[in-house]
Amino acid sequence: MPCVRALYVLAAVGVCGAVAFLGYCVYFDRKRRSDPEFKRRLRDKRRAEQQKAKERGVQSREALRNEKLQEFFLQEVQMGELWLSRGEHKIGVEHLSNAILVCGQPQKLLEVFKQTLPPMVFDMLMRKLPAMCQQFEAEMNEQECLEDDPE
Repeated sequence: MPCVRALYVLAAVGVCGAVAFLGYCVYFDRKRRSDPEFKRRLRDKRRAEQQKAKERGVQSREALRNEKLQEFFLQEVQMGELWLSRGEHKIGVEHLSNAILVCGQPQKLLEVFKQTLPPMVFDMLMRKLPAMCQQFEAEMNEQECLEDDPE
C-alpha cells in the first residue's frame, strides 16, 4: 500500500504543478495583452509583414514580366535570323526591330547587328526603326488609356 500512496501523492503534485504552470501562463498572457505597448508593437509588426508581402508580390510580378520580355526578345531575334536565312529580309527586319524595341540596351544590340548583318539588311533595319518606335509608342499610349478607363 505505501507504493500506491506514493503514486497518489506524485500524481497530486503533478496535477498541482500543471495547474500552477497554466495559471502562470494565463496571468502573464493577460498582463501581456493588456499592455498598450504590446498592442502597438503587434500592429507595427503586422503592418511590416503586410508591406513585405506586398513588396514581394510586386517583385515577383516584375520578375515574371522581365522573364516574359526576355523570352519575347530571344524569340524575335531567332525569328529574325530564321527569316533572314530564308532570304525574307523584310519579315526578318520586322522581327529584329521588335527585338530592339524590348531590348534593355538597344545601342549595344545595334552595334552587334551592324557587325553581323549584311549592310543592305542593316540599312533596312535602320530605316524601319523610327516607324516601329512610333507604332510602339502609340500602342503603349492606347493601352494606358484602356487601363485608365473605368469601364
